[in-house]
Amino acid sequence: MKSRTLLAAGTALMLALSATGPGQAQSNSVDEIVVTGSKLNEYDATETPQVAVIHRADNLIIQVKVVCDTREKGQRLEELKATIRNVLKEAAKDPRIDLGQDSDEIIGGFDESLLDEMILPDGKPDSSYASFIVKTSIAKDDTYRTATGRLESFIKRVGKVGRTEILAVGGFELTLIGPAQYRPAVIAAIAEDARKSAAAFGPDYQVKAIGLEHSLAWYRAGPLDLALYIPYRLEISPLGK
Repeated sequence: MKSRTLLAAGTALMLALSATGPGQAQSNSVDEIVVTGSKLNEYDATETPQVAVIHRADNLIIQVKVVCDTREKGQRLEELKATIRNVLKEAAKDPRIDLGQDSDEIIGGFDESLLDEMILPDGKPDSSYASFIVKTSIAKDDTYRTATGRLESFIKRVGKVGRTEILAVGGFELTLIGPAQYRPAVIAAIAEDARKSAAAFGPDYQVKAIGLEHSLAWYRAGPLDLALYIPYRLEISPLGK
């Protein structure tokens, strides 16, 4: 009975930490985060636990660059704006396609009001460009091929004006919307693993989870799936120690 009480107390402590630790302030619930490989390396490999919750990513994204090299600047800017407006119109027709801006690995909103500020000089003379994100929502029955195919098809069918081109930049990435909402599920998985680990040693042992104040972390676990985890470690010791 004593070991059960200690385990219950440990579980309650873990749940309290999940509500009050720094991890809860890591992002607003509506933030859309770009998943990159660097996220997994944020903590030492020895602190990355076995317990993770697998979750399908919310969106697959690709960065695109709309470029134009029409010599006359005024016409060049108009051609760029006209092509980007076509991007916006085409996206509005397709409920599976959306647009956004990439800012420090957080996807922001994108609309026509941003056209003037987003067009910049390109590396070549008489050339300008605009860069933004095209994304598609990921369904349960999606494969990597179907999801990437939607983005590729969208880019191809947008009408280009004048000397503009739409180029894909880099590779496909995944996003996660509102990571903080998954923290309770990860905490529950850790608590269940802690109970089983303590039970394997017998009724005279107790378990403590250390590190639950860390932020929720994630890494790519498959073509369209993410593994969500909290870096922590378990300490199992005899009762009373």
